[in-house]
Amino acid sequence: MVLIQYYEIVPKKIRELVQALKKAGFADRGGKGSHRNFTHPCGAKITLSGSVSDDAKRYQERSVEKALREVKR
Repeated sequence: MVLIQYYEIVPKKIRELVQALKKAGFADRGGKGSHRNFTHPCGAKITLSGSVSDDAKRYQERSVEKALREVKR
């Protein structure tokens, strides 16, 4: 009998995404309510919503990854 183990994928926190953006050179231009707008000197822009202690949604993680890839070009 083969046992299959399922591992729960733990989402990142918004705080971790913000730290990754700042480390890559993005500047926080503020926002309204729980939204934060980030810009990079090369022209890349991204908006994150949610409290820093909230779990990030998968689409937010993907958009941050995409923005970081754009900056590395």
